[in-house]
Amino acid sequence: MQQLRLFFIALQFFTRLPIPRWVGFEPDWLHHASRYFPLVGLVVGAITGAVYAAAAMVLPLPVAVLLSTAAGIYATGAFHEDGFADACDGLGGGLTRERVLEIMKDSRIGAYGAIGIILMLATKVAALASLPMLAALGALLAAHPLSRLMACSLIWRMEYARAEGKAKPLAQEMRSGEFAIAALCAALPAGAVAALGWLPPAALGAGLGGMLLATLWFARKFQQRLGGYTGDCLGAVQQLSEAVFYLCVLACLWN
Repeated sequence: MQQLRLFFIALQFFTRLPIPRWVGFEPDWLHHASRYFPLVGLVVGAITGAVYAAAAMVLPLPVAVLLSTAAGIYATGAFHEDGFADACDGLGGGLTRERVLEIMKDSRIGAYGAIGIILMLATKVAALASLPMLAALGALLAAHPLSRLMACSLIWRMEYARAEGKAKPLAQEMRSGEFAIAALCAALPAGAVAALGWLPPAALGAGLGGMLLATLWFARKFQQRLGGYTGDCLGAVQQLSEAVFYLCVLACLWN
């Protein structure tokens, strides 16, 4: 029951979806809820996949992908997209650590953030629209949990860069056992997609490899510029690794 509570706490933190009243809330639960971040991704992937499948029955695939993307953004409240935009603004416009953190905390979006999020969304939509229907469904169901596992890896291996912040209670630390739970939550949907034949193992492997490289690149940049990560960094890693997964799957199937 406590594990179910932790999942619902993570779902409440990362999405706009309602949770049962009996769950309750204790501040300490946030410290351990990040283990179910990939499981929240499975919920978001299921929502986007369902919208895509329903829309694809009556509309062209590119339109179905757009509606699916809009459903995902609505379900999460653009939480991760906002983090990616803030990270683009901070890393693009700040010269010192203090200035980067100041820019990332600003709620206003700048040129780097606007350009970055437009290109990011366009890349994801174009890649998914270029995939066959079942492959796109498989990519959605696999990419959302796996990309959130990539964000968890920052919590697991890096230090939080701010003295305080909205994500700090959730992102202060992650033990190896908790990361193993997160990895299992991400691996099961990917394995199911492969077992169903929606994506070949080579495409899944290419997507996962691309995600790891993108995460390592972003983590190195965060360490150099900030000495750690923030909540915006987690959103940025999730968005970038998700887009890279779609691109690698598309490249594998295209060739």
